[in-house]
Amino acid sequence: MSDLPIPRDAAGTPSAECWDAVLSYADLCTDGSAAAGRLATEALARGTRETGGAGSRTASGPAHRPVRLLPRVPLLLTAVRATAAAWEAGGRGDDLTPGLRLWLHSAEAARHTGPAARRPLALRALRGLPPADAELLWLAEVEALPLPVVARRLGLDPAAVTAELAQARALFRDRCRRDHLDGPPADPCGPCARPLAGAAASGTPVTPDDLSRHLARCAGCAEAARCLRTDPGSLSAALADGVLGWGGLAYLERRRRAAEARLGAARPAPADPDDGPPDHGTRRTRTVRRGLLATAVLASLLALTASLRPFGDADAADASGTLTAAPTTAATPADRGRPSAPPLPASSPTPAPAPTSTSTPAPRPAPAGSESATPPRTSEPRTSTPRTTTPRTTAQAVPSPPSCRVHYDLVTQWPAGFQATVTVTTARPLDSWRVTWSFPDGQRVGQMWDATLFQSGPHITATAAPYNATVPAGGTLTFGFLASWEGRNGGPEGVALNGRACAVN
Repeated sequence: MSDLPIPRDAAGTPSAECWDAVLSYADLCTDGSAAAGRLATEALARGTRETGGAGSRTASGPAHRPVRLLPRVPLLLTAVRATAAAWEAGGRGDDLTPGLRLWLHSAEAARHTGPAARRPLALRALRGLPPADAELLWLAEVEALPLPVVARRLGLDPAAVTAELAQARALFRDRCRRDHLDGPPADPCGPCARPLAGAAASGTPVTPDDLSRHLARCAGCAEAARCLRTDPGSLSAALADGVLGWGGLAYLERRRRAAEARLGAARPAPADPDDGPPDHGTRRTRTVRRGLLATAVLASLLALTASLRPFGDADAADASGTLTAAPTTAATPADRGRPSAPPLPASSPTPAPAPTSTSTPAPRPAPAGSESATPPRTSEPRTSTPRTTTPRTTAQAVPSPPSCRVHYDLVTQWPAGFQATVTVTTARPLDSWRVTWSFPDGQRVGQMWDATLFQSGPHITATAAPYNATVPAGGTLTFGFLASWEGRNGGPEGVALNGRACAVN
């Protein structure tokens, strides 16, 4: 999809910085890359018209008061959602994902297009911020761009962008707190709205024990609690989910992975020590290392040669302690226990070596006809003691390594709901894949991206999407989902890839 031509807006200026974000969200909303390209092109034109063709951020309302628009990127993303709604209403909904088609007819979708006072809290708070703070907050929190890149894009001082981002976060939370207090909450929310806002203002956790039960039942206060939380990642999730609605958390996960890929591609490769001018110290060190390595290899070969010599070579030593040539005829195992025959006299006798303390000279045969000749001493039969060696097992029951490994990442969790990501590393190439597991605590998956969901009781099946079905050997596949939980939220059990069990780490 990244190879699709970048369209140009009504003013004729290229929209490269926004096209990637629009196409990424359009891909979540459609069933194929071709439909995603068409949806992204129409949404980009629609969003450009809404901004007045020149990226203006204010428009005139009915009372001639300036109306603040969303920053450019989230405005174009909401244009994708509005274009998808127009497709559904115009009979072109077959190109959209089934989950989005169901969501477009739900009450949650009506909140994003209904009266302003009933719209999601994060959407209202972002729209109410000054344009520069809203732009900075979205690019840093949702698009996951590095702060130096954000500063360069917005024309900010790189040394002060961190402080500016902290100020924008504080303004956003303060706006959420005031909008939650000033809104028309239902009667049961009245006693809880102010304690909730007070807990956020004092920096204490926004879910104390006396509010947890209420937050599990009240969607409005739970939404406010998500916006007011200060733990890492909570603000990003609240912004993406509140502004985009359907697929907001999936889009957030995609942008985070895209930012990591860009950082990995931009990181310089380590310098090759062989490149550049010669370094005599480095070359000398390399020579010494190579010499030590060659010595170690030679010693290993000698030790291996000695260990592979046959056992019969030990009997080739004569009585004087010197080694003689081994007989050409190999001794059988039955012959090794028999007495060894005396050596035959040589045709030209050679002087015997001087006896030593560690060897006994072999008897010489006496000349023929000599009376004093004594019969040759019969040496006692030598029996070779069998060496006791540990029997070598040729086939051991060693378990084969798993063909896949799974990393389960609980991205964020809130009362009665959570978001998670599953990353599977496969040791073999895949033309298609199916990941199955079981939830031990009855969790229910409500939405899944980058895979097709099927759930039967506690058993979950995630099958490949058309664009990520092929995975090379050693590659990874990743998908995410939103689910509900109650009581406990244990991790997946019995994870398998195409029917083969995977190791979970």
